[in-house]
Amino acid sequence: MVRRTDTRQRMLDSAAELFHQQGYHATGLNQLVAAVGAPKGSLYFHFPGGKEQLAAEAIRQSADRLCDQLRAIVASSPDVITGIENVVDALAKSLEESDFQRGCPLATVALDASGDSEEIRRACADGYTSWHTLIAEALNTDKAAHLATVVLAAVEGGLLLAKTLHDTAPLRAIAPHLRTTLERELP
Repeated sequence: MVRRTDTRQRMLDSAAELFHQQGYHATGLNQLVAAVGAPKGSLYFHFPGGKEQLAAEAIRQSADRLCDQLRAIVASSPDVITGIENVVDALAKSLEESDFQRGCPLATVALDASGDSEEIRRACADGYTSWHTLIAEALNTDKAAHLATVVLAAVEGGLLLAKTLHDTAPLRAIAPHLRTTLERELP
């Protein structure tokens, strides 16, 4: 017998993947429960706030997981600039491996539903803030917050263009420009 927490976690994992690929509005409740083989009532048992609560929690989980991956990539790199280049490369490879279905785990939902739901908007904002904080801390300079915004905006824009064009060239094109900018701005 599957434990309650296993069903809840499977719902979160499936929802994160479906929202990542399809967005919030294109993902139906029937699809969500079918993905884990659970009855519809189990969704409301685990997430009394329904689809909106499930989405917000799945977004937070996705943001945390990507933040951990980014932190590991940057930490294993010889310096922060190379770390950012390695992050861009990892994101490009992930996009290619998914046949351009999996870009940013927040962007699809942020564009799709953050105007309709304050809870979802907050979850997306918290995710972006965690990534921004990670980048700023890695840059470790008095200009860190400003530079982290430039890096995050460039990477997000590159991911969106790459996913839309089914070509990682726009994403890969930002890495050398970020290197030039960061080398000029960092001590």
